[in-house]
Amino acid sequence: MNAAYSLRNRLSLYLGLGVTALWFVGVVFSGYVIRHELDEAFDSALQETAQRLLPLAVIDILDHEAGLPTRLIGSLAPHKEFLTYLVRDQHGKIVLQSHDADPDNFPKLPKTGFSKTATHRIYTESAVSSTLFIEVAEPLAHRREGTMESTLSLVIPLFLCLPFSFIVVWLLVRRSMVPLMHLRTEIETRGAGNLSPVSGDRLPEEIGPIAFAVNQLMGRLQRSLLAERSFAANSAHELRTPIAGALAQTQRLLTTLPSGDVQDRVQRIEQALQRLTRISEKLMQLARAEGGTLITETKTDLLPILKHVVAEFRRDTDQGDRITFSLQESCTLSSRMDGDAFGILMRNLIENALKHSPADSMIEINCPESGEVRVINAGPVIAPEPLQDLTKPFARGSSMAEGSGLGLAIAIAIAEGAGASLKILSPASNCSDGFEVQLRLLDEASEIT
Repeated sequence: MNAAYSLRNRLSLYLGLGVTALWFVGVVFSGYVIRHELDEAFDSALQETAQRLLPLAVIDILDHEAGLPTRLIGSLAPHKEFLTYLVRDQHGKIVLQSHDADPDNFPKLPKTGFSKTATHRIYTESAVSSTLFIEVAEPLAHRREGTMESTLSLVIPLFLCLPFSFIVVWLLVRRSMVPLMHLRTEIETRGAGNLSPVSGDRLPEEIGPIAFAVNQLMGRLQRSLLAERSFAANSAHELRTPIAGALAQTQRLLTTLPSGDVQDRVQRIEQALQRLTRISEKLMQLARAEGGTLITETKTDLLPILKHVVAEFRRDTDQGDRITFSLQESCTLSSRMDGDAFGILMRNLIENALKHSPADSMIEINCPESGEVRVINAGPVIAPEPLQDLTKPFARGSSMAEGSGLGLAIAIAIAEGAGASLKILSPASNCSDGFEVQLRLLDEASEIT
C-alpha cells in the first residue's frame, strides 16, 4: 500500500517550485534582454564617441607637422577610463592615442565598423579619404559587469522573497482547501448510524461530484439498512406470535398435568420457550443496534427516558428495591441519540447489572456530570482479558446467571452507532471490586453534523 501524503502540502510544494522555476526562467530571459539592450547602448556610445572625436582629432593632427612622434592625450584628473581610442593612418601607424589606450588591444590594421577582439569591443571610423582612422575600444568585461549587476538586481530579490513566496502559496492553498477539509471533517465525525446527506455548499466544481457520490452511496446504504430493519421488525413480529402461542399452550398444558415426569418435561419446554422469547427479543435489539438509524436530526433530552426506565424496573421487577438512582442537579443528558435506542441501551445495562451481581447487593445508577451515565454493581474483579471478551455477542464469562450474553454487545453496538463511548471497568471506580459501565454521550464539541 502506498504511503498517504498531504495534498495540501504537495500542492504547496509544487506551486512553490513552479513559481521559483518560472522566476528563474524570467531572470534568465531578462538577463539576455538586458545584455542585448546594454550592447546596443554601449555600441551607440562607441559610435557616438568616435564620430565626435574624429573631427577634433583630424584638425589637431593637420595643425601639427607631419613626421612627429605619436602624441598622447593626457587626462585632466586621474580616473578609470572605460573608452580608449587610437588615431592611426592607413598603414597602422599611431598618430594620436588616449592616455590609457593599449595598442595591443587593437587589431594591427584599422577596419571601419564594429569589430571584436578577445577582450574589447571596437568601433572604427575613417576620415580624409580613409587616410586617418579613429578606433574607440571598450572592455568586454565592463559590459559583462553591467549585465551581471543588472541580473543580480533581479536574482537577489528572488532569494529574499522565495521563503515568503512558499509561505504565501501554502496559505493560499490552505485557504483553498478549507471546503475540502470541512467535507472531510463532516464525513469523519459521522457515526455508523448517521446516514444523512453531507453538505455540498460552497464546494469547488472538482470536489462537488465527490460529495454527490458520497450522498448517493449513503442513500443506497440507508435504503439497505431500512430494508434490513424492516425485515428484522417483521421477523420479530412473526416469531413472537407463534412463540407466544406455544408458550401459552404449554402453560395451559401444565395446569392439566399431574405431578410427575411428564410435567417436569413440559416445564423444561416452558423454560426453553421463555428463553427463546428472550433471545429473539435480544437478537432483534442487536439487529436494530447494528443496522438501524440511531441518530436523530435534532437533539433530545434523554433524562426523562432514563428516569422512566429506572421507574419501570422498580415497578415491574421483583428486584426493583435493589436500584438506587442519583442525579446531579445541573446534570443534563441532551443528545441526538434516538430515544428508543437509548432506552434499549439502559435496559440492557440495568438488566445485566441485576443478573450478574449478588442478590442482596445494590445497583447504583448515577449521572455525575452532564452527558454521562454510570451503572455500578457489586461482584468479583474481572481480569482485563475476560473483561474485553464480555463485549462480544453471547459472551457470558464465568457467570451462572440466566441470560443470553447479548446485553453488553447490544449496548456497545448502540453506543458506537450513535457516536457515544461506552467504557467497562472492573473493579469499579474508587472501589476494590465490582463492575462499572460508563456511558458518555456526544457533547457540543464532538456532535455529529
